[in-house]
Amino acid sequence: MLNFRNTNIFVAALLLMLLILNHFYPVPTFAYFIILLIYSFILFYGSYFIQSNFYIKTICSAQTNKKQIAISFDDGPAINFTPEILQVLKNENIKATFFCIGKNISGNEKILHQINNEGHVIGNHSYSHHFWFDLFSSKKMLGDMAFMNEITKETIGLTPKLFRPPYGVTNPNLKNAIIKGNYIPIGWNIRSMDTVINDEEKLLKKITSKIKPGAIILFHDTSKTTLSILPKFIKYVKTNGYEITRLDKMLNLKPYA
Repeated sequence: MLNFRNTNIFVAALLLMLLILNHFYPVPTFAYFIILLIYSFILFYGSYFIQSNFYIKTICSAQTNKKQIAISFDDGPAINFTPEILQVLKNENIKATFFCIGKNISGNEKILHQINNEGHVIGNHSYSHHFWFDLFSSKKMLGDMAFMNEITKETIGLTPKLFRPPYGVTNPNLKNAIIKGNYIPIGWNIRSMDTVINDEEKLLKKITSKIKPGAIILFHDTSKTTLSILPKFIKYVKTNGYEITRLDKMLNLKPYA
């Protein structure tokens, strides 16, 4: 299995072999460059593709043959669209998971209460969702994540255990923070790209074409396009015999500490 530890061992062994070989036969400099280039590419892949489980095992789907899927929303709570999305879910009697950004809770406490009171799960999506979050030290990451939990607990009395990395980026520092904070990392296997795709039909087709048992779908409750297509998506899912279940129930996890 390709992961950070195995990759480091392999690359270190390969470089050592080249250094030993260089004592007997000249090894061109570009050979080292190519190895380091490939190593950098692997690290990039492992960092930016959460399903790779390169640094830490991340749950991106359920291992099941049941026609069940879970939907999740990132980046709220937001005054625009989150309440409307909650109304759609309420109309359809569907429970979802909302990975909230801590700084967005301030001023939107009522919405967070609504999410909780209507039976949805609240997950940790960091406090700051800073653009350079993945470059933070492990200690700073953990502090950021813990601050989001503190605000959530102050607001609704619950401490999230489910954590979704900002931008889906993972690295060794984040692995340490997740382990120290006793979080459960959650990814996805269907990314809607609803923050960049504005064409409703294109977005709906993209998502529905990838549905399979155990899928975890990533939406954003800050997206007008998602709000527009959500009723159609739910209708498609139900028509095709799928059940939308709460993520923690599908994965048999405890969502709060």
